[in-house]
Amino acid sequence: MKTVADVLDALDSLTGGRVIKSPGDVTKGDHPFVMMKTSNLPGKGIMETPGLIYGDLKKKVKKLAITMTMTEGSIELAGATAVDAIIAHHPIAEAANSGGVALKNYLDLYDLTAFELHEAFHGLHPGIPYLHGHNVYRTEICYGGIHGNILFIGQAVEGVETLGDMLTRLNTFMGASIEKELMHMERELRDASSMVETSMMTRGRIVCGDENTLVNNILHIFPHTGFSSDHLRQAVDENPEIDTVLVSISRVFDGHSLIETAKELGLNFIIGNSHVLEILENGLPLAYALEMLLPDVQIVVFQERITSTPLRQMGTPKIKEYGEEMATRYLANKRAAVRS
Repeated sequence: MKTVADVLDALDSLTGGRVIKSPGDVTKGDHPFVMMKTSNLPGKGIMETPGLIYGDLKKKVKKLAITMTMTEGSIELAGATAVDAIIAHHPIAEAANSGGVALKNYLDLYDLTAFELHEAFHGLHPGIPYLHGHNVYRTEICYGGIHGNILFIGQAVEGVETLGDMLTRLNTFMGASIEKELMHMERELRDASSMVETSMMTRGRIVCGDENTLVNNILHIFPHTGFSSDHLRQAVDENPEIDTVLVSISRVFDGHSLIETAKELGLNFIIGNSHVLEILENGLPLAYALEMLLPDVQIVVFQERITSTPLRQMGTPKIKEYGEEMATRYLANKRAAVRS
């Protein structure tokens, strides 16, 4: 039977030695994938420590869950389905990823082990560009000296000739028609006609060009990583064959400087998958790799789904009554009393 140590070794193997194997890797300060992430908001910075976050190396692992961001929801699901360990792509922090309580308390309660990867997993496979329709010939994971500022440059794959082809390809891989049907059924079942869901509201779209605009060499970037207009100009100087800018994971909206710079440079501009679909883009390759490296371990994938529902359409009649009563009797009136 496999152990937590075996899972750690598998992660170290598939990342090419990027995970930390001992506490000393954190404290000595020269591990390239141990890094601080901070916006300098007091108390909100976090250190990424790819590898084992919490757990006993000798513990047996029969069932392993892959998730993007560990939440109290995933911890509860793991506890209810006999999961022994969770591997989160995104970094794990006290309280933020454990329902507002101490991480150790929640994980101990359900005898769970926790791992994280994030930057240590980036750049290991060309799957995200492939899904978007191009084969990569240049990869950067620290563009402009910024950790996590990922850049791909690729050539359109066979069968992808236009911007429209790129969107069609994405919708097919991501099962957009299934998500649309699911949303329709849920609206009817819940009697919530205005309910929406993330993947449906963040579908890919063309910003500069149209469905028939030809594509060949694609610059693929991720705006939330810090990729700027200056970076865009620099990348085009370095690779003048670029004709299309593709952004994915995070979005940009009309008027954003990246769009305006692309227009200035005469480039096509297209928006691909949103962050909510990364569980398929990065989660599935990781899950399949672990299944190959740990054949005795059952692998499951946790996919979170977020919906938005107008207040008066949310919940059953009884729970609506409950919410309004609690607000009226204990919250809104109390607030009014404090103001007076």
